[in-house]
Amino acid sequence: MGQGNGFDPEFEKQLQETGELEAQLVEEKKKSDEYLDNWRRTAAEFQNFKRRAEKDKTDYAQYANQRLLKRLLDVMDSFDAGFKAVPPRHKHDAWVEGMRAVERQLLQILEQEGVTPMDVEGKEFDPNFHEAMLYEPAEGATEGQILEELQRGYMLHDRVLRAARVKVAKGE
Repeated sequence: MGQGNGFDPEFEKQLQETGELEAQLVEEKKKSDEYLDNWRRTAAEFQNFKRRAEKDKTDYAQYANQRLLKRLLDVMDSFDAGFKAVPPRHKHDAWVEGMRAVERQLLQILEQEGVTPMDVEGKEFDPNFHEAMLYEPAEGATEGQILEELQRGYMLHDRVLRAARVKVAKGE
């Protein structure tokens, strides 16, 4: 038997090796759990990246033409101004009707691209959608109520493409 502790030295050596192996196993299990957590975190981050990239791609496609569309709104304004300037005796002439058809075609193209005109008259002024150009007292109107649209505003899907320029009622 051995040194008086009652154990076989070979058995003690095996116990010590077993303890070392168990400690190594615990350490390797910790590393394995850490690697698994890192992998899961990376996989989740990658999924979030893919979602963000897809949303960015969709947003880009949806709003990429925003600058061009804003410039086309100036053409729509020119049509409006032109039709207001047509003398009453020429309102139903063929060339005026032809220009109205061109205006409708342009408006249809804008609508297909997600551009829609705002409806503002009689609504409450909202600086997120409207640009106040004039304030004036108005009988029968509440303060902040839009009295007149001076320049049409447009939305591009759910965003303001161009704010409506308006005349707003002010209090006494």
